[in-house]
Amino acid sequence: MARDGQDGIQLSLIGDYGSNVGLYPDFQEYFRTSQVPLLAAWGAHDEIFVPQGALAFLRDLPEAEVHLLPTGHFALETHAAQISGLIDDFLIRRLP
Repeated sequence: MARDGQDGIQLSLIGDYGSNVGLYPDFQEYFRTSQVPLLAAWGAHDEIFVPQGALAFLRDLPEAEVHLLPTGHFALETHAAQISGLIDDFLIRRLP
């Protein structure tokens, strides 16, 4: 976040976020029909992407793995080692 140019990138992402909402029904339909493996490592104290958003994956993907970590929005900044362990474990178990 502190690197040069990040402010513009982040503002662009935030400004375009509203266009994602219209795509949610398509994502949800894809999840329901594909049952793609999904791992969500989420900040339990995230005020931007609230934990209910992560738990909502379970409606369409009952086998999804949702981990609410004791952190906020920038989970990788504080829990990178734990998240990388979750990813390694998930891939070992879920990849054919």
